[in-house]
Amino acid sequence: MNVWKALGLAGMAGVAATGALVVRSERKRRAYAPDEVRDQLHQRFAALSSEPEPAAAPPPSRGRQLRDRLRFSRAR
Repeated sequence: MNVWKALGLAGMAGVAATGALVVRSERKRRAYAPDEVRDQLHQRFAALSSEPEPAAAPPPSRGRQLRDRLRFSRAR
């Protein structure tokens, strides 16, 4: 058997296996009822909105900005 023929057959088998996995995951996804999906989304949103937002970092000082620019210009 030719090497290219074997590679072609292996490629076709890979494509078929990938297609089978996609179909299976699509079936799992469609198995949810719309109410279940909505409830899950509401739970995720409630969990995210209950977490406090992290405090914003103070802006860097003017000296820090200049130092960073000088360091960048010397690195070129």
